[in-house]
Amino acid sequence: MNSEWFEKDFYQTLGVSKDASAAEIKKAYRKLARDHHPDAKPGDKAAEEKFKEISEAYGVLSNADKRKEYDEQRAMFASGGFRPAGAGGGGFGDFGTTTSGGGFDFSDLLGGMFGGGGAGTRTRTARARRGADVESEATLSFADAIGGVTVALRTTSDEACPSCHGTGARAGTVPRVCPHCEGSGMQTSASGGLFATMEPCDECRGRGLVVDDPCPTCFGSGRAASTHTMQVRIPAGVKDGQRIRLKGKGAKGENGGPAGDLYVTVHVEPHTLFGRKGDNLTVTVPVTFDEAALGAEISVPTLGGAPVRLKVPAGTPNGRTFRARGKGAPRKDGTKADLLVTVDVQVPSELDDATRAAVEAYREARDGTDPRAALFAGGA
Repeated sequence: MNSEWFEKDFYQTLGVSKDASAAEIKKAYRKLARDHHPDAKPGDKAAEEKFKEISEAYGVLSNADKRKEYDEQRAMFASGGFRPAGAGGGGFGDFGTTTSGGGFDFSDLLGGMFGGGGAGTRTRTARARRGADVESEATLSFADAIGGVTVALRTTSDEACPSCHGTGARAGTVPRVCPHCEGSGMQTSASGGLFATMEPCDECRGRGLVVDDPCPTCFGSGRAASTHTMQVRIPAGVKDGQRIRLKGKGAKGENGGPAGDLYVTVHVEPHTLFGRKGDNLTVTVPVTFDEAALGAEISVPTLGGAPVRLKVPAGTPNGRTFRARGKGAPRKDGTKADLLVTVDVQVPSELDDATRAAVEAYREARDGTDPRAALFAGGA
């Protein structure tokens, strides 16, 4: 648990409500980061500080686990929850013993400064944290979505700053232990009764360390955006708009923690011939009047395979759908769905003399039967 979080309103920093969705948080962050990025406002210290605050807020709220922990921590402090001073690990939860460290293991640093932990010091052990989840998108052809494909994805995630390795201090320097709290990150606040409450140190804001010379890359936050290109396998049978989770392909964890997950939203381009209905593929094939009336055996294309022969029974009406089994998209159980074939009876727009004579002969042979007679049975 991070002792700095409870006094910061990350929702207010990003300008979103406490029940904002992940998409809303991401949209707000992108707009604010674009407006306040140091590259857009060189030399503007206020913009740098604002960008740092925005990045920190997004780093917490974009991660489901961190966001849950943050909400619980804020709720605990808001309700006035506390422990007697000196009980357990020093106040609230494990504030006196644990820190995220911003991606840097401060135990070695503090151990060296105090000779392995002399009198009057408190041991701080950097806690492993799971990396943030990362969102990406991929656009596939219809055939690749059905058959599966490996694509190259370029992702950007928040990781330990490569310049300072997560310390927040300029290269060649190190943070110093906060003299006010002696590295604990917490201070005691007397309540006037038998109990005392622990709260983040005013001097270091709960970090336990003070950065005198901030890293120019991350402006002292210890975190920076990192871009990676990776080969990702998209499974066969994905649908347009489907969101795929790839475990362990997200941002790297902190202090030995596991990596986050990568979520890929798939966009599928339409096919000129085939469509999709669930796991079944669809196709419309034209047939002539005589084929529909007298019956026929026709050839039907399949996606990525050899054509199949389909028997059209005599008297088949326009719009009737047949099923070619096993010629559809792959299902989750490894089997294949079907190809749904809908016939479209073609009516010629022009007739030559011989064809016209044949159709007129057919009209006479119908003996004047009216196919709409049933519509008027019983009167209006």
